[in-house]
Amino acid sequence: MLHGPQRQRFDLEFCIPSECADRLAAGAADIGIVPSIEAARQRLEIIPGAGIACRGPVRSILLVTKVRPERIRTLATDASSRSSVMLARIVLARRYGAEPRTVSMAPDLDAMLDAADAALVIGDPALRIDPARLPFAALDLGTEWWEMTGLPMVFAVWACRNPASALEFAEAFAGSCAYGLEHLEDIVRLEAGARGLSEALARDYLARNIVLKLGAEEYEGMRLFLQYALALDAVAPPGGVKA
Repeated sequence: MLHGPQRQRFDLEFCIPSECADRLAAGAADIGIVPSIEAARQRLEIIPGAGIACRGPVRSILLVTKVRPERIRTLATDASSRSSVMLARIVLARRYGAEPRTVSMAPDLDAMLDAADAALVIGDPALRIDPARLPFAALDLGTEWWEMTGLPMVFAVWACRNPASALEFAEAFAGSCAYGLEHLEDIVRLEAGARGLSEALARDYLARNIVLKLGAEEYEGMRLFLQYALALDAVAPPGGVKA
């Protein structure tokens, strides 16, 4: 959106997905990349074809635990992505029979584990953690979801309130995604060091862990995720989100 053919078409502001959802809810933004759970809660129109998903290990969504997963009673969460928090709750409930109390905290692993049995760390802070060097178990929640369902996990989607806008802008968002994938090495070179990551890790993450083009299987996985979320919390029914 900043460098490709779509530049200057949109007035861009950058914030975390949960804040994007809040801005859409307040009418302060027309389009946002929002947690999939928020797209359902707000009954937003999804701009089809582009988003953030995974088909197996995601690497940037880690649940680090001091105890066996089935014994987790308290979970410290990073509130920057609401879909990841819901995914952690679903995985713990359905795979391990645990329904911990959650507490929202800054993404500081040591402080989180001082306050709770386990910690959910996402995004760049999770990428800066080497799970192999931790003295605790670390569950990759992309892997956990894939093994549990055999379906992709959709973390975030581009969404808006106007159905006409969702169709009108689909081509622009698909084109921006394609441009980014064509210039992956430029993104790695510009972003890795600034985020405290090695270029090898950033490249592997963008090329192998993250799925940015969403198709029928991704939306099927999203619908199942929303069904499971509905069983835990009152969210909009899966039929309220179409793509």
